[in-house]
Amino acid sequence: VHYLWIVGAAIVVVLALEFLGPVLTPFLIGAIFAYLGTPIVDALERRKMSRTLGTIITVLLFAIAILALLVVLVPLVRAEFGLAAKKLPELFSRGVASLSPWFEQNLGVSLAIDLATLKEFAADHADSLQGLSARVLAGVKTGGLLLISIIVNAALIPVVMFYLLRDWHMIWSRVFGLVPHAWRDKTRQIVGEIDVVLAEFLRGQGMVMVSLALYYVIGLTIAGLQFSVPIGILTGLLVFIPYVGFGLGFVLGTLAALLQWNGLPGFLGILAVYGVGQILENYVLLPWLIGDRIGLHPLAVIFALLAFGALFGFAGVLMALPVSAALLVGLRHVRTAYRASPLFDDAPEPPADDEP
Repeated sequence: VHYLWIVGAAIVVVLALEFLGPVLTPFLIGAIFAYLGTPIVDALERRKMSRTLGTIITVLLFAIAILALLVVLVPLVRAEFGLAAKKLPELFSRGVASLSPWFEQNLGVSLAIDLATLKEFAADHADSLQGLSARVLAGVKTGGLLLISIIVNAALIPVVMFYLLRDWHMIWSRVFGLVPHAWRDKTRQIVGEIDVVLAEFLRGQGMVMVSLALYYVIGLTIAGLQFSVPIGILTGLLVFIPYVGFGLGFVLGTLAALLQWNGLPGFLGILAVYGVGQILENYVLLPWLIGDRIGLHPLAVIFALLAFGALFGFAGVLMALPVSAALLVGLRHVRTAYRASPLFDDAPEPPADDEP
């Protein structure tokens, strides 16, 4: 009967993620930021600063860091899209010109595209898209609600972060007070292990992200890529999703090189930068900064992100890492219990060489 409470709580969490995912998203983001900022607030509190003031300082530090990142990235990304809009018709026309002889020789088809006409069509199409987007955003049921939702979420995240940071220990004591007395020692041990796994993983992954962002910015700058700063920073931040982040960053770098250069040397430089970056990430930074201290395999991270994202949307992606850490700790305890059980100890010995 007692375990029905656990099953019921798990069902409530699953249903909340399923039906209230968009509503829970800002709360989950605020909770993640609060978890990351708790050590800062605790350190300030140990220096005789009030927890409320330490919480305000921590929230402001996070807000300044995010705003600084946006101030650097947004103008550069907009400039890259502007360059892409100008050069894509020319690149398309050049590709058609290079493929025309092959089509004429093998298929008997003649490809003839006027560059001026293509640019004019692209300009007309862009104008129509801008007009359509303006009409959509001006609608009361679409653009207005979307804008209100974005503003509410952006304002709600720091509020959630503030209250969770300020009342972190009080919230934990109240939640822990609901645990049955017979389970408290084991619960405290398991929660402590989960906290260690999450802290080590996030701390190490953050150092990997910063290191790779610096490497890609420097490497792409040396290679001569025009938009090395935003692409390098985005690639470093995206490596939080193993392999997928690297793939997206590599695609961005290749597209930027395609827009900037015509010859092969530039592309070889980009390939060299990303090839060395992949070696640096997998064989130097990850073993050094994370390594076997965590035991959370990159494939497990990918599976958790995809599975929780498919089940619960963006809210599930935010929950994937904490749940993965909890499952990892749970599996360690199950393995320990299995090895201490009679089922494992009473396993029959393998037959000797002289036995059938």
